[in-house]
Amino acid sequence: MRDNRMISLVQFERDGRRDVAALGSAGTARIVAGAGTTLELARAALRAGTSLAETAAASLGESIDLAAVRLLAPIDHPDPAHLMVAGTGLTHLGSAEGRDKMHAAAAAGQATDSMRMFLMGYEGGKPAPGAIGAQPEWFYKGDGSTLVGPGEPLLRPAFAGDGGEEPEIAGIYLIDDKGQPVRLGFALGNEFSDHVTERVNYLWLAHSKLRQAALGPELLLGELPDDVRGQVAIRRKGAAVWEREFCTGEANMSHSLANLEHHHFKYAQFRRPGDVHVHFFGTATLSYSDGIETLPGDVFTITAAPFTLPASNPLAAGADEGLQAVRRL
Repeated sequence: MRDNRMISLVQFERDGRRDVAALGSAGTARIVAGAGTTLELARAALRAGTSLAETAAASLGESIDLAAVRLLAPIDHPDPAHLMVAGTGLTHLGSAEGRDKMHAAAAAGQATDSMRMFLMGYEGGKPAPGAIGAQPEWFYKGDGSTLVGPGEPLLRPAFAGDGGEEPEIAGIYLIDDKGQPVRLGFALGNEFSDHVTERVNYLWLAHSKLRQAALGPELLLGELPDDVRGQVAIRRKGAAVWEREFCTGEANMSHSLANLEHHHFKYAQFRRPGDVHVHFFGTATLSYSDGIETLPGDVFTITAAPFTLPASNPLAAGADEGLQAVRRL
């Protein structure tokens, strides 16, 4: 690495051992000595009172070829119950268009709930610094067991209507010992959802979001650029069946990141010391809105600068587990 400016951190496994590496501006990677996980490194930074980048830069070791190791999700927790995956929707300029295609108005000229929610954010989602803006749509996806690592399959449950990609940026957070959320960085991700189920009735949105989610391998340090542009593609047997550009970052959003963060962490139960949060910020780009039906074996690939590595995962069909009967004790 030519300098100590990290653009991101990655977790990887090699010969049964886990390590963290820092990606430098030249695209090379060096192991961060003494840190087996991103969470351990973040806790060390909190104890030292330094930034995550500074803590990593102080312990750079040997170079590592990332192509020769198994890349992991950029964050996890030894107890998955202490990692929460959630997100916010209708946060991007244009995001209401695709939602409105699914949720037709009950009468001519009547705005849908989705459009009203979007307009609330458009008009009040970027308050002045220190002020609180409009509350966004919010949803829960699961705990740490919900997260899928680089290259691992995203499972579409047998009961699902479909399994569709949602190319997004996720914020990664750790709650410190005083109950204060601390942002570690950002990850590129696929907030995989069931749009067919959602379309049946908007009140099934909560059901449609209870699916896995994938993160790319990088934890981007520092601030997210205002204008992030990337590509999302679905490939079937090696050929692209759908490709689109997607835009994110605050320049393309109806909410500020600070407003979305406030409306998540305002709940005291989300500020439990030691917990990790992965929070997806939303998207305006869906293959489902273009009439694409995904199939098992399809591969979702999401790329976006300044991330140097893609978030890429195949779609797989889950086994039918049948009726979940409850027995009396």
